[in-house]
Amino acid sequence: MAWDWQVFCRNTTEGTIEPGCWAKGGDITYLEWMVHAWGWTLSVAVCAWVVAVVVGALVGTARTLPNSPWLVRLANAWVELFRNIPILVQLFIWYFVVPKLFPLFQQVPGFLLVVFALGFFTSARIAEQVRAGVQALPRGQRYAGMAMGFTTAQTYRYVILPMAFRIILPPLTSESMNLLKNSSVAFAVSIAELTMFAMQAQEETSRGIEVYLAVTALYALSAFTVNRVFAFIEKKVQIPGFIVAGGTGGH
Repeated sequence: MAWDWQVFCRNTTEGTIEPGCWAKGGDITYLEWMVHAWGWTLSVAVCAWVVAVVVGALVGTARTLPNSPWLVRLANAWVELFRNIPILVQLFIWYFVVPKLFPLFQQVPGFLLVVFALGFFTSARIAEQVRAGVQALPRGQRYAGMAMGFTTAQTYRYVILPMAFRIILPPLTSESMNLLKNSSVAFAVSIAELTMFAMQAQEETSRGIEVYLAVTALYALSAFTVNRVFAFIEKKVQIPGFIVAGGTGGH
């Protein structure tokens, strides 16, 4: 079987080979289409990651608050709700059900609904990591904050959370890589990301092997970049002799 990598230089309209694999005017090549789809994949992943970390940190913190039983129950309910439903089902609920139940969401772009679905799904998993990170700290950390005259909020802000986030950096790295890969489900609601590109390009060109190998390489490159960025952060924020081993170079 002969491979045809020039498939990426083909014009998507006429099927002709474009010099430099870059079309002129209003046309695009399959390479340009794939790069555009990669951008959508990264955009969905980055926006969902921001939602997941912010919500996950709040919910995870709420699960560890002393003397706040209702907040703890609400945070527990959030985690159990979003982590026990498959991501694809949650995506369909956000895309098809929520706009029907709440007319306000009918004006929300599909891109944001996908971001909410991925972000909230991942937030439940990050919340669990934050809870574990906080509870892994010695009680003396909390008592030290109280001895300094800090309020509960100040104790979390200046003492507990900075240490807890250092502890959870390795699992947070894996979760961030998972989120990037989970963004492929966005094809199910017609977001023009990499997986959708692969399916459509394979149908149009009948060069599925080349197309899927290229898309796989982009997913792998993206996930590896996330891994390296978090490894760099972990190395920079580690406290020698106290918190998890840093600079190991791989999670």
